[in-house]
Amino acid sequence: MTSSTTDPVGLPVYFVGTRGALFWLALKTGFLTVITLGFYRFWMKTRMRRWFWSATRPGGHPMEYVGDPWEKLLGFFIAVVILTFYIGIINLVVMFVSFSVFSSASVGYLASVVGVIPLWFYAQYRARRYVLARTRWRGVRFGLEKGAWGYAWRALVHWAITLLTLGLLWPRMTFSLEKYMTDRTYFGSARLHQGGHWTMLYRAAIPFILSVLIMVAGAIWVFWLDPIVVSADVTTDDIIRSFEEMMDGGAAAAFPVAGAERLAVFLFAIIGLIYGAIHYRFVSKRQMANYKTTEGVTLHSRLSGPRVASIYVLGSIIAYLVLVLGIIGLVVFAILTLGPSAMLGGAMGDFGAAVDLPKSIAVPLIAAFYLSIFLMWNVLYSTFVTFPLMRHMAKTLSLPRRHGLQVVSQRDRDEFTEAEGFAEALDLGAAI
Repeated sequence: MTSSTTDPVGLPVYFVGTRGALFWLALKTGFLTVITLGFYRFWMKTRMRRWFWSATRPGGHPMEYVGDPWEKLLGFFIAVVILTFYIGIINLVVMFVSFSVFSSASVGYLASVVGVIPLWFYAQYRARRYVLARTRWRGVRFGLEKGAWGYAWRALVHWAITLLTLGLLWPRMTFSLEKYMTDRTYFGSARLHQGGHWTMLYRAAIPFILSVLIMVAGAIWVFWLDPIVVSADVTTDDIIRSFEEMMDGGAAAAFPVAGAERLAVFLFAIIGLIYGAIHYRFVSKRQMANYKTTEGVTLHSRLSGPRVASIYVLGSIIAYLVLVLGIIGLVVFAILTLGPSAMLGGAMGDFGAAVDLPKSIAVPLIAAFYLSIFLMWNVLYSTFVTFPLMRHMAKTLSLPRRHGLQVVSQRDRDEFTEAEGFAEALDLGAAI
């Protein structure tokens, strides 16, 4: 007889939120963020997370997010002070060495950017640790062990190896970094384990790899084996010179071209690369989720790569269409209220505004219009991209084995002094 805690169907995960409710929540909190010049963002993120967490219900029990916005705000200020001191001292030393040794600031600027990269990975780990520490299910806390600097130097090494191998070992980096985090994650007293092997992620990368091969093969075909410029007398310098003359208003030179329609192969390859990147990101998460276990508990994800890609494409089209139309409307409104000469620096002569508004009124209206555009973009992105993604990931997840939940006990609260401050200061904390 099969136990109810180990049936093959498993413990399902439900998602009960509605798109309309999220839209109004995102609109209201986004508006408050705008009028407070960004200070309300910590409350906005907290309310949005609480909404998504409570809508996600494994076995019918809602998740809980108990993060405190004041905690986030204080952590942000602490992180800004620390980063200002760190980056200031590092930049001072680096620029001094750069001028003393290389007599140039370029090396110093490059070294300054490289010096911030470890902090970027450090902030990633700290942000995940904070979110898990403020997440509960059935009253039991999640948690992540300390190890941010260990994650940072591992990420640097894996990225270096990935770049040196031209991306061939990207799945190794993805798996190793996720395993580092998962093996330090707890649900109450139960410690999670990431099983599997990094080579299994190559299946998720197949669409991206095929698109790269199509791009390379197309380049060889169009520019080498059977070039579209069929005259041997035409050189690269001739093409560049013709392009410069065309940009200066002159007529472009007529080169004998054959089969230019073959350039469409690059359009298909670029579309394939975009799809392949989305497919790899989420299908690799599905594959690794299916190998995440703790004693007596397993996970099973049925996430669909094509479904995730369609969500991204359709949702992004809606959000960015509103953004583009809004920017066009902003330009038209600015020309009508300030005049073409104010917008183009007098290049079109002394033309007045079509609408007679005092500048003290027109400029604030333009600023409000500008902020409203990006507010609506953020609201629509949350509604048509984040919402369906969260819903799909929740509804395709289940716990086939769950008898281990009966012996899980509570863990101590993980106190944070800077919350997600480093992630916010480095602009890594915008995600739900």
